[in-house]
Amino acid sequence: MLVRVTTRLGAPLFRRAMLVLAVSAVLMLLLGQYTDIDLLIEDYYYDEELKVFPWLDSWFAKDLMHGYVKNVIIKSGYLVLLVVVLDFLRPWQKITPFVRSRLRFVAAASLLVPTIVRGVKQFSVLHCPWTVDRYGGTEPFLRLLDHVPEGMKVGHCFPAGHATVGLWLAALCVFWLPRNPRVAVGVFSAGLSVGLVLGWVQQMRGAHFLFHTLWAAWLASLVLLLMLMFAHNILNEEKAT
Repeated sequence: MLVRVTTRLGAPLFRRAMLVLAVSAVLMLLLGQYTDIDLLIEDYYYDEELKVFPWLDSWFAKDLMHGYVKNVIIKSGYLVLLVVVLDFLRPWQKITPFVRSRLRFVAAASLLVPTIVRGVKQFSVLHCPWTVDRYGGTEPFLRLLDHVPEGMKVGHCFPAGHATVGLWLAALCVFWLPRNPRVAVGVFSAGLSVGLVLGWVQQMRGAHFLFHTLWAAWLASLVLLLMLMFAHNILNEEKAT
């Protein structure tokens, strides 16, 4: 199965994608562990004098980005799921096999990406900035590979769950596969960018550190790549069109 998939989409493309994921994982581990990038960003957005994150309850960060934009993307995902379920129960003649298989892929991604990222969060002890003692909280700041102090309360703040609201949009790249891989990569990157922007706004609010968001994007990329590797039905439908 995997041979068939990589043959159509291009084995070199998958090898490059896996290499990018491997290299980026190493870079993020090193930068997250041995630099203060997370702290520098949160220090910038934290008002030391007032002891608050000024963006926390702002209209832009809370109401617009964490409210309206988030809800629009979530409802878009629900709409895709609804279309897929209705089409499954009673296939719509106007939906071609090519579109049907890709809609199902996107619907699955809209469920899998947030579920897996949030599942990983349940095993994480890392805290959000606003609960870290440096920013008025009570818990110590820890990096991913740091030793966890005995008795420390778990934070469940890593990776960034809010970013997954947009990260699954990267799955839309399947509509350009396998015929236009370059466009597909662009769409994939654009989809990830939506999640990264949402994650950055959360960093402005003191809800996440940068590497919380970056690791969420990395996990989403891994999930989508694995889905592509085993979604041989998509390639079969492409062959039929």
